[in-house]
Amino acid sequence: MMQREEEFVVARRPDWDELDRLLRATKRRHAPQITRLAALYRAVCADLMRARTAGYGADLVAALDGLAGRAHNQFYEAPPTRLSAVVSLFTRDFPRALRKQAGFFAFAAALFLVPGAIGYVGAVQSRAFAVRILPESQLGGVEAAYATETTREDGGDTQMAGFYVYNNVGIAFRCFATGILFGLGSVFFLVYNGLVIGTVAGAVAGTGHLRNLLTFTCGHSSFELTAIIIAGAAGMQMGYALVNTGSLGRWASLRAQSKSIAHLVFGAAGMLLIAAAIEGFWSASPVPAQVKWAVAGVLALLVTTYFVFAGRKR
Repeated sequence: MMQREEEFVVARRPDWDELDRLLRATKRRHAPQITRLAALYRAVCADLMRARTAGYGADLVAALDGLAGRAHNQFYEAPPTRLSAVVSLFTRDFPRALRKQAGFFAFAAALFLVPGAIGYVGAVQSRAFAVRILPESQLGGVEAAYATETTREDGGDTQMAGFYVYNNVGIAFRCFATGILFGLGSVFFLVYNGLVIGTVAGAVAGTGHLRNLLTFTCGHSSFELTAIIIAGAAGMQMGYALVNTGSLGRWASLRAQSKSIAHLVFGAAGMLLIAAAIEGFWSASPVPAQVKWAVAGVLALLVTTYFVFAGRKR
């Protein structure tokens, strides 16, 4: 015999009221409360289907539908982005993660800077070396771009900043993401980008215009190049987690390192945004070169101080 609506309501109302109280609570839920909330949510969904099948009153069906909808939204909504989490990332988690993974950072820096030095010396001494790394047309374009001091006064700063974000993030993403190939992809892109950047600098130096290049890049390079190296270090950490798994499986080993890797990646992304803003709005500005160099020295000192001291206090 089908249960009457009144009996159904009397029997089930305590659970509905309990679910309503849990949904209204503003305090952070602990594991037992979450488990209870899940059970009540499943129960109210079953009650809703039963009420519809039995043809109970529209008011009851609407009330159960609303209660189930509220529970669903709390269960499956995306967690809100908390400003405090962003602040903690850059004031504590990011510099701590980099210091903890100083070995990967040092190795990544060597993979980037040593090929950069080789590319620079090779391009200065031999044009044939330079064209083996980059096409003649590309080298000619770069040399022409820095034949005079790079300035921009036409109001295109915002557009260029957007371009720099796209370009820099693309380079860093390749240095990081290819680390999934057991770290080999990160090694390749660090070496490749270091060699290309060094070759460009050497080719420009060969024309006698290295000062123009360095004046343009000095402001943002401490953020940009450091971020690229950090992204490569995160990629190698990811690859190493897949190789040296200990007693874990590959993916379990990667999950164990995921928090530290995420801190490095998101921190590097923040540095690239800063670099793009400096590059777009400051590096090509008509400010005297002496001022740009002074500001670059201050920025490099700030970056170094940040990674050495930030996040040391608990």
